[in-house]
Amino acid sequence: MFIQTESTPNPATLKFLPGQTVMEVGTADFPTSDAAAASPLATRIFAVNGVAGVFFGNDFVTVTKTDTVEWDHIKPAILGAVMEHYQSGQALMADDAETSSGHAEHTGEDAEIVGQIKELLDSRVRPAVAQDGGDITFHGFDRGVVYLHMQGACAGCPSSTLTLKMGIENLLRHYIPEVTEVRPVAV
Repeated sequence: MFIQTESTPNPATLKFLPGQTVMEVGTADFPTSDAAAASPLATRIFAVNGVAGVFFGNDFVTVTKTDTVEWDHIKPAILGAVMEHYQSGQALMADDAETSSGHAEHTGEDAEIVGQIKELLDSRVRPAVAQDGGDITFHGFDRGVVYLHMQGACAGCPSSTLTLKMGIENLLRHYIPEVTEVRPVAV
């Protein structure tokens, strides 16, 4: 098994590509070692000293490190943990673990607008964000304001505010006049 790595716009985060599907559907975010209990692979990765977060996408694993360690010191151990997991034949997620489809449900008078927002996020934004090792999830729409949560490499990335304001906000405002602003939410 050959695992490739790619840098991301977030210097604290690396993208690991195992050369096979990681998540069949959705994504999974493990911002803490406690959350990692839902996945044998995330648990293995968090066992490496200096790991601060793990995120699973369709064909990648994104790992965020603490500021106290260097990639040169922990990257080999993370590669080993990923390889060990895939060679073990264990499932990616525990049987009762939840994954994210990327969107909160929304009903009411804005349901049509929300549908348009979700469609644009799915077709234009999420694929681009996934290229950088992350994901973006819809959390709500209220009086012109779209609430989004950034995950994986995008969470805490120095350019995430710019991505939200200049990229996503401009795109949504262009196609959906009812959108006036995009704001990040912490989950």
